[in-house]
Amino acid sequence: NGSDVTTAAVRLARAATGRDLVAFPAEHPFYSVDDWFIGTTRVPAGVPEAVSGLSVRFGYNDLASLEALFAAHPGQIAAVITEAATAVEPEPGFLEGVRALTAHNGALLIFDEMITGFRWDARGAQHHYGVTPDLATFGKAIGNGFSVSALVGRRDVMELGGLDHDRPRVFLLSTTHGGETHALAAARETIDEIAERGTGHLWEIGGALRDGLNNAAAAAGLADVMRCEGPGCSPNLVFSGAGDATPSGMRTLFLQETIAQGVLMPYLAPSFSHGPAEVEQTVTAAATALERLAQVAGGQPLAHHLVGEPVRPVFRRFNADL
Repeated sequence: NGSDVTTAAVRLARAATGRDLVAFPAEHPFYSVDDWFIGTTRVPAGVPEAVSGLSVRFGYNDLASLEALFAAHPGQIAAVITEAATAVEPEPGFLEGVRALTAHNGALLIFDEMITGFRWDARGAQHHYGVTPDLATFGKAIGNGFSVSALVGRRDVMELGGLDHDRPRVFLLSTTHGGETHALAAARETIDEIAERGTGHLWEIGGALRDGLNNAAAAAGLADVMRCEGPGCSPNLVFSGAGDATPSGMRTLFLQETIAQGVLMPYLAPSFSHGPAEVEQTVTAAATALERLAQVAGGQPLAHHLVGEPVRPVFRRFNADL
């Protein structure tokens, strides 16, 4: 999975540089369930401070904050790991600046392409933005639902993770299901399919979905309560509170009502299987769901509409936290 491969990238970078610290953007929500990342979140129980303290954060689209990190920790940062983009696009020159700063300071640049890979472009966001990292991690779309991830990168760094050298070994690959090859076969077929077809369809159909959802929200008078943003290949639903409902309450009600109409959409991931008919079905379901949200925004209690409890944040220190 994605956590396995981002952790592998961080470990390889530390081995290659002989340094301990890893830096990543504070705004990005998730990189791994492993200690180096999860220890910096609101779910740090069981992670020693000595471990979580080896992770430092900077601001996405804020080169000065990354430059300050390198100045504060000279010769200590092994790698900068970042998503090239999320719902927020990199500002002109940002990724190029990160590339220059890591090279100047002897650190490796890692792109987490778990979402952007095979979506922004068949060759990843690194090709889309024209910035080549030292290492990159791929998952999700690479196997079309099969459990497989990939760590790729500069040959000299990648060779350190293998067996054909006289330096200390980095990886011991001993996993219960490590000998299974069906996921690799699925990945090869998926990569061939995407390489042949490209990702233009994802941008087109996702853009149509994004525009349709925003038009439905505007027609319901709820453009300030629900909006769909981000690039067409990876749109993102964002909710605001209204009436007595929090943003998570409004999201829950919306998902409850779309599910009732046969549309499951907690996450929007346009694919080759989606076409105009699926966009129309989704927008129609959303328009009906928004009618219920409008009632809450107009003053009706959210509790009168929800079947269960509102969804809770993924990152919460205690189970009961809202």
